[in-house]
Amino acid sequence: MDTPPSTYTASSLFLRTLSRAGITHAFVNWGSDHPALLEDLARQRVESDDEDTQPKIVTCPNEMVALSAAQGYAQATGKPAAVIVHVDVGTQALAGAVHNVDRSRTPVLIYAGASPISSQGEHKGTRNEWIMWLQDIPDQSAIVRQYMRHTAQLGSAKTIEQGVKRALQIATSEPKGPVYLWARREVMEEEVDLESVHAISGISKWPAIEATALSPSGERPIYAYSANKYSEIPALRQISEALLTASSPLIITSHAGRSPAAVAALTSLASLLAIPVISSCPSTVNIPFSHPSYIGTTLLFPYSHWEKLEGVDVVLVLECELPWIPMNEKPVEGTRVFVIDGGDPIKLGMGQWHVDAELICRADPGIALEQLESSLRSMGVRPQGESWCLDTSFDGSLEEKAKFRWETLERNHKRLVSELDRAEDNFQKTMRPSVPGTIPYPPVVITVPNVIGVLRKTIASLTPSNGSNTLILNESISNFPAVWTHLRPESPGSVVTSGGSSLGWALGAAVGASLGARTIGAKERVSSEGKEYDLVVAIVGDGSFMFGVPSSAYWMARRYNTPFLTIILNNGGWKSPQLSMLGVHPVGHGRQARSGEQLSIGFGPNPPDFPQIAVAASAGWAWGARVGVVDTTSPTWNQDTKPREELNTVFAKAVRMVLEERRCAVVDCVLESI
Repeated sequence: MDTPPSTYTASSLFLRTLSRAGITHAFVNWGSDHPALLEDLARQRVESDDEDTQPKIVTCPNEMVALSAAQGYAQATGKPAAVIVHVDVGTQALAGAVHNVDRSRTPVLIYAGASPISSQGEHKGTRNEWIMWLQDIPDQSAIVRQYMRHTAQLGSAKTIEQGVKRALQIATSEPKGPVYLWARREVMEEEVDLESVHAISGISKWPAIEATALSPSGERPIYAYSANKYSEIPALRQISEALLTASSPLIITSHAGRSPAAVAALTSLASLLAIPVISSCPSTVNIPFSHPSYIGTTLLFPYSHWEKLEGVDVVLVLECELPWIPMNEKPVEGTRVFVIDGGDPIKLGMGQWHVDAELICRADPGIALEQLESSLRSMGVRPQGESWCLDTSFDGSLEEKAKFRWETLERNHKRLVSELDRAEDNFQKTMRPSVPGTIPYPPVVITVPNVIGVLRKTIASLTPSNGSNTLILNESISNFPAVWTHLRPESPGSVVTSGGSSLGWALGAAVGASLGARTIGAKERVSSEGKEYDLVVAIVGDGSFMFGVPSSAYWMARRYNTPFLTIILNNGGWKSPQLSMLGVHPVGHGRQARSGEQLSIGFGPNPPDFPQIAVAASAGWAWGARVGVVDTTSPTWNQDTKPREELNTVFAKAVRMVLEERRCAVVDCVLESI
């Protein structure tokens, strides 16, 4: 059959603009609004020597998985991906991933088609299917507008290049995040000449906004804290002097680690003044675990923040949505608080937000931290082990106070490591009797510290980089702080989360992250914006495995050869709603419930076989196993050794399955049930 002549359309311009702008992958779920896109991609395959397209198309049988994959891709590479969905219903099916990609400040371009506006054959692509009346709503972009950095309609072929580039410019400027474009079917079918396709240029003239710094001058009156001596003081000087003269300073951060430069700067500043650093609901690694200033990770439950929160006198809140929950814990009245955020320091995207702060500054965290350290050094502050040379205007005891804090941090950090070691080595006896018809629990159960301790050591022993080149996607929910702490992460970007609260991110994100790592590796480029990982691991809990639409995620993993390891922390259901209930009704009827099923938050009495879901979805390609359920009647059973041996054996096989056989591996870790 003869090859049909090539026709170029507005869709050709759209795809070419994405490609020239650096978009390498589009995660798509096609519909009746996309004929011109499908036609142009088919043309590309015919005209291409390797039958590939630009951008590469990743078919996604579920839209939330598509957006989660695009988020994972961007988190792994630092580069935006595209998502293409179908009219209003596809936009709605993006579901909670819209929340996650917004809160995580991840740049993604979302495009949705729309029903044709014509119905009498006036234009190519006019309405010819009954669903086009049902899917035409008054304001399609309103579905997602409050989560987007930018929404716009593409009105004609001539404005597509500008519309796409403007959207990407906004998406990649702080605060980074998703953008949403949409177009009627007739617009995308508009025919254009080949010259206009070739004329599409790159995005170099559409740069993202440059990062900002703390103001070094007092152009705007910024008043000192003391009510008795108001004076105009530059923000940089004010924060520097507050940290220097503090008796008990504290840095609270959530997302400084989005920039590797900020991690290095934070580590350096924390060392200089011996300041403890705590990660509040983090989405990435903010300071290496091994650094003495690292004091933990918190989800802000009562008394989980830090034992000395009420004793601090200066707090630097750095790239952090929520440093504390006033009802649970907060600093004492009179504590000096400074807020620094590179994109949204007063949280315009939240309905209600407030922190009693002396200063709120918009500044890139890496730049601001370097400024602060430079300012402190100019005042005479020197690194640990060197003598300070402060002038006489400062208290001479400041150096001794910093030295004492450093010694305290080192001592406390050694105690933290010792406590983690004990928890990982201690296998607990269960206090809950087995219930007929449910998974039988042995007399010794595995715990989250047991699981993560063995996982960390297995990865370190089997990966080429001894674990340093592994990406962990943490969606463990109620076990989030324990997982984070026992992972003991060191490198920026080695552990990431969804950045939000909509469950079901990790599985799709693992597919996207694997694709992104492969793209970087193919270019033989390792930069601060991403790297090629030896291993990608998704840790899921509290129902996140099922929320992640595993039937779609593992089909995609096999289709696009993106093997990853999944660790399921199986507590029998959703523990988080139970914790929320107990937070409001600590002595109510709910506390007396005998099981998660009785509270309607459990998966019993017939729980799913999670690994086999992955095996089935991948047509037998994925490998799965369950740990934590054993035959205690066996004469060789030993409650002191068997759980540890089982974890070691299964995890080693799972990691090798991913590394050597390039297949997905799923390990269902049965914990004590809620």
